[in-house]
Amino acid sequence: MEINELEMKALTIRKSVLELIYQAKTGHTGSDLSCTDILVALYYQIMNVDAKDPQKHDRDQYIQSKGHAAEVLWAVLADKGFLPKEELATFSQFGSRLIGHPNNKVAGVEMNTGSLGHGLPVAVGIALAGKLDHRTYQTYTLLGDGELAEGSVWEGAMAAANYQLDNLTAIIDRNGLQITGASEDVMAVEPLDEKWRAFGWDVHIVDGNDMAALVAALEKPHQPNQPKLIIAKTIKGKGYSAAENQAQWHHKVPTAEELAQAIAELDQQMEVLTHGKK
Repeated sequence: MEINELEMKALTIRKSVLELIYQAKTGHTGSDLSCTDILVALYYQIMNVDAKDPQKHDRDQYIQSKGHAAEVLWAVLADKGFLPKEELATFSQFGSRLIGHPNNKVAGVEMNTGSLGHGLPVAVGIALAGKLDHRTYQTYTLLGDGELAEGSVWEGAMAAANYQLDNLTAIIDRNGLQITGASEDVMAVEPLDEKWRAFGWDVHIVDGNDMAALVAALEKPHQPNQPKLIIAKTIKGKGYSAAENQAQWHHKVPTAEELAQAIAELDQQMEVLTHGKK
């Protein structure tokens, strides 16, 4: 897809996410909106996955360590055809497969996630298995920046470099906020790039809401024998002005009025993207 097509798709997915959360009266709005561009770049441009053959042998592997942002994953998987779009209406209802964290009962989900700090170590294992089995797939994992307080993340980071996993890409959704406030106030992790380089990773810092920059970083070839890390600097609540950079929107559900305003803003962004008019 062209970059402007990917940007339009991201706006469409944001609208779906907001409507999904509003209807279910639950969801991680700010977290979903910050990483929407990342998931769109991965699923519509980068990863070798196929809804018609979700278990194909050398499919790329995606682990959403930031599992609480499940709503955007469900919206993307439905749009790609991994599940019926009509099933989105069952999100968070009793008996639904579409729960508040990724669920591997749904095609396209490799493992259940949401217990923070688990995704990267599992992705390391998947990438290592690929190396040992001489498989061609790539492994991708998305982490939240608040998740970096978990020690298992750093064990996984150390192991990935030790095993020279140049078939592994980790992406940090660096929106700077978590449920209790600014991530640097809760548990400081800066200088983040220097930490990961010290652990042996090839590190790239990009604007995580800039589709062209994201795609370029994801498409850049791996350095030999090094896992790749993309620090994606994003805006929590991206796309809806009232939610942007607001920690209280981490798990806030929009009212009917807020939903209407958010959709109107996203429609305006689509208009600008289509016609270049503000």
